[in-house]
Amino acid sequence: MVAPAIGYGASGEHEEFSGTVSIGTSALRLLLVEYGRSASRWASRLVFVNGHGGNVEALAAATALLRYEGRDAVWCSCTVAGADAHAGHTETSVLLHISPQDVRVHETVPGNVSPLRELIPELRRAGVAAVSEVGVLGDPTTATEEDGARIFPDMVEACLRRITRWVPDRDGMLT
Repeated sequence: MVAPAIGYGASGEHEEFSGTVSIGTSALRLLLVEYGRSASRWASRLVFVNGHGGNVEALAAATALLRYEGRDAVWCSCTVAGADAHAGHTETSVLLHISPQDVRVHETVPGNVSPLRELIPELRRAGVAAVSEVGVLGDPTTATEEDGARIFPDMVEACLRRITRWVPDRDGMLT
């Protein structure tokens, strides 16, 4: 079974940008724990599929607790090798593939294209706005539907392989 997506997450690092609504790490953790406890009454296994780095702390804590309680809960990240971090080439290409009507191609502008590992300290300290005026980490102007048609199946297959193997790390993330 596939449940509906949880529409809110821990996105405090984006709150400098209008339209951002974050429920925070604590609330997301509690939501995932209660969701997992409820679903585990009828599901023998539970996997949370994640597409946002800000949710990782809550996912790790929630699945660790659920696993401690004896539930077979894990989480899996939607990633692909070589991806940029946020609203850049990768994510925009995927959206052009799966939901082109939602992409305002004429409004795309490059953001900070530095490697995420270089940006993380400042991003964690002061949020995305501290490292990118426009909130983009990457370059969406190079995005294409064709790249999205290649990237999206790679993301799905990588996640499916991890789910099939079902080898969680100590925080419940599938490796």
